[in-house]
Amino acid sequence: MAATAAAPKRQDTKKFFENLSGSGKSIAVLTSGGDAQGMNAAVRAVVRMGIYVGAKVYFIHEGYQGMVDGGDNIKEATWESVSSMLQVGGTVIGSARCKEFRTHEGRLKAALNLVQRSITNLCVIGGDGSLTGANLFREEWSELLSELVQQGSISEEAARTHSSLHIVGMVGSIDNDFCGTDMTIGTDSALHRIIEVVDAIMTTAQSHQRTFVLEVMGRHCGYLALVSALACGADWVFIPEMPPEDGWEDSMCQKLSENRADKKRLNIIIVAEGAIDSHNKAITPDYIKDLVVRCLGFDTRVTILGHVQRGGTPSAFDRILASRMGVEAVLALLEASPTTPACVVSLVGNQAVRLPLMECVQMTQEVQKAMDEKKFEDAVRLRGRSFEHNLSTYRLLSYHKADSELPNSNFNVAVLNVGAPAAGMNAAVRSAVRVGITEGHKMFAVSDGFEGFYKGQIKEIKWGDVGGWTGQGGSLLGTKRTLPGKHLEKIAEQMRIHNINALLVIGGFEAYVGLLELSAARDKYSEFCVPMVMVPATVSNNIPGSDLSIGSDTALNAITDTCDRIKQSASGTKRRVFIIETMGGYCGYLATVGGLAAGADAVYIYEEPFDIRDLQANVEHLTQKMKTSIQRGLVLRNESCNENFTTDFIYQLYSEEGHGVFDCRKNILGHMQQGGAPSPFDRNFGTKVAAKAIQWISQTLKESYKGGRVFANSEDTACLLGMRRRAMVFQPVSQLRDETDFVHRIPKEQWWLKLRPLMKILAKYKTSYDVSDAGQLEHVTRIRPKDTKTTSAI
Repeated sequence: MAATAAAPKRQDTKKFFENLSGSGKSIAVLTSGGDAQGMNAAVRAVVRMGIYVGAKVYFIHEGYQGMVDGGDNIKEATWESVSSMLQVGGTVIGSARCKEFRTHEGRLKAALNLVQRSITNLCVIGGDGSLTGANLFREEWSELLSELVQQGSISEEAARTHSSLHIVGMVGSIDNDFCGTDMTIGTDSALHRIIEVVDAIMTTAQSHQRTFVLEVMGRHCGYLALVSALACGADWVFIPEMPPEDGWEDSMCQKLSENRADKKRLNIIIVAEGAIDSHNKAITPDYIKDLVVRCLGFDTRVTILGHVQRGGTPSAFDRILASRMGVEAVLALLEASPTTPACVVSLVGNQAVRLPLMECVQMTQEVQKAMDEKKFEDAVRLRGRSFEHNLSTYRLLSYHKADSELPNSNFNVAVLNVGAPAAGMNAAVRSAVRVGITEGHKMFAVSDGFEGFYKGQIKEIKWGDVGGWTGQGGSLLGTKRTLPGKHLEKIAEQMRIHNINALLVIGGFEAYVGLLELSAARDKYSEFCVPMVMVPATVSNNIPGSDLSIGSDTALNAITDTCDRIKQSASGTKRRVFIIETMGGYCGYLATVGGLAAGADAVYIYEEPFDIRDLQANVEHLTQKMKTSIQRGLVLRNESCNENFTTDFIYQLYSEEGHGVFDCRKNILGHMQQGGAPSPFDRNFGTKVAAKAIQWISQTLKESYKGGRVFANSEDTACLLGMRRRAMVFQPVSQLRDETDFVHRIPKEQWWLKLRPLMKILAKYKTSYDVSDAGQLEHVTRIRPKDTKTTSAI
């Protein structure tokens, strides 16, 4: 959602939250409405951050019902009471839909229960209904207190000291139907469940040449259906925001039979539970099944996923999102004044923001209004930029026109993978090939990176050749770490032979260095004077110019899953600490963010130098923790964090020093971090980024076509497409050179280092936390930055 800052920028560049004290304040946290994976991570972050700043924190069990009933439903939380809940799905403190809170009497009871415990700060985790209820409660607060004084339930003094109620919301909903935020807590995990099922169904459908119709949740929002269709390459998707035109039955059946004729052995159709046609009539999975059987005679099955989507453990993304939001919520409560509106903490791109709660709720209600009035384009726009981009990418990729209907650009575009394999590379290649063909280009695939390039392993790749690629891990094109520098002449010759007019390089640090080498050789070889763009794909996430890389989310999930299992392996035994080594070269992203998602006690990385005294302090800290009710500890170490303090050294140190309190085990995760099927995030990210890169190539080719040939030698025609905070940006690789530490293959500045204090706070360390980057209160607006050539939100 486009949001423009309304609050004045803070003057100081650094502002630390030491000056934000919570002493004397009481914060209560509740989860309400439908449960969502990741709610527990949010509760844990609120409790620990609240205690850290000196506030008292209370659980309100069973949502608003517990607030109305009071008694044991409102309990003070301790540090240990949220231990081991990070990996648990659902909500540990319970959630309920409460009719009583909708009445004035119910809210009066709730107010009394809060005042009796001096609670004037509420953190509500739920959907739009729960958050609207919280706002109404806040607006009525002073009248409710006056009424309680009149009844004699509280003193006037109590009413004065608790005169204002502060509310901060976090959106926990698998539907992702809340305006103002790119992702709600639980959405990514729900996508994981859907994609696990679709991947499993694909193998059985392939065996029997079947058509499967899958119904996914989402109420009146098509986000889950749309993104899962993008992530698995579904043949057709039905969502409430884009009802099919009249006569869709014939178009769909024609497409399904064409796909079968193209030797595709299965069809997948995804239906959102709120799907409708243009006459507001519901489209059900059974209706679609009967239609396919009647018109085509295909063997067709229906699968309704139901509550499976709400269950299971939260994904790494949801744990990190919820932890960041929980800490941000406490900061927002500490900074709140009686005049501050109730706000929602949320994420736009990769940036935490605070938005007025009622503006978001009104916008969310406007979506429904637009849909009721059949203004579907408005509904899509109101859903936000993330939804719009998903939809436009799906439209680009969904329909294969006959060759005669396609434009013919006469341009040849080559795609290659460079560096180590990363999950999601294949989704990016598929997207690039199909968007390229739609734009009228002839697409060429280069096998084995720059090595295959100079050896001439180049062949044309067609629409059907990349079918079913999205869900496959690794690199189907083949990838090598070879740099082009020593083979420039042969590569130039191959570009001449195949008349390559543009290059798309999908890969890691070698891809970035390779592009630098090619663009530097433009003076010598005119063949390299063509548009070139790189899309970052590496598990290490160590590419300058981009906050995220394709593949790193899958690796994080592998680390998180393994840490969960490792921690569980010790349940029932004595106290135990695990030392775990992660990949990443010199880049500590996987260790740090994996540590945040798995609840690590310490994380050792190259970017934050440490010595023996730090190790000693960590061991002592862990020993003190283990003397309480906490049973397990987790220590992560990046593989290259220090050449002397090896994983064995740290293991031996902890074993010796923890003697008598805990024992140790060590694990090296190795290449399992690179393997596996790509996560929904990586499939979707790869698909959208590659589509955007090809559109940039098309635009740049048009601009640089002069006198019957392509000639592009300015620095802005050799770019890296990266995500920077809120937007996708094309940056000339030559300008990124100064931002790079080439010796250690990392960017000089890395955004995720700001997450380290957060991880330390959640592990009970005293630390300095810079809040100058915390969310500012902004307004939800519908004014969009004009899409320029360089930036656009994803």
